[in-house]
Amino acid sequence: MTQMDIGITKANRETIAESLKHLLADTYTLYLQTHNFHWNVTGPQFRELHLMFEEHYTELAVAVDDIAERIRTLDVAAPGTYKEFVRLSNIKEVDGVPAAKDMVDLLTQGHETIVRTCREVLKHAQAGDDESTSALASDRMRVHEKTAWMLRVLNK
Repeated sequence: MTQMDIGITKANRETIAESLKHLLADTYTLYLQTHNFHWNVTGPQFRELHLMFEEHYTELAVAVDDIAERIRTLDVAAPGTYKEFVRLSNIKEVDGVPAAKDMVDLLTQGHETIVRTCREVLKHAQAGDDESTSALASDRMRVHEKTAWMLRVLNK
């Protein structure tokens, strides 16, 4: 097999991939949380939230795959177990079934957490001259900022 040479040093690829692992773990954790809330939401906003949460977890499922594939493109193994995701994620699991208003607040916080994680990925990607990861992080940041805004206005 030939040596990998995509113009990013091995050390930079590993640093970038490590930051992407945190983004993957955060995204997967938020995906699970959103799916859980989709199944269990109740109350006067049931229909609106049930449908919105479905849109969100569907988008997050695609994002999980994109992030994992970027890690693999950098020639690093992607994490893929709950144990690894719990260790790597900045988003903590929620016990029980919160009220709909609390679900919205928790998801808002989750999306904002991912925005901050994207900013860390972006720093490493820019330092390593990795435009592909920079674009991925920037695109993800934009999605999560907009989603957090839309969730935030629901509880005003």
